[in-house]
Amino acid sequence: MAVNSKKIAIYVLVVFILYVIITDPAKAADYVQIGFEGISSAAQAIGDFMTWIADGAKN
Repeated sequence: MAVNSKKIAIYVLVVFILYVIITDPAKAADYVQIGFEGISSAAQAIGDFMTWIADGAKN
């Protein structure tokens, strides 16, 4: 049952993404840019944290 629910959820998500891309490509591009900015910010924060740890966790 859980596998079927997971497959259905993924199918619905893919259909929604395709719908957004087809109906409003500019808005879809904005969503992708926001996503990449979020990933970039998260990677920068992890890098800053690792640098802080490597420096001996000094302020």
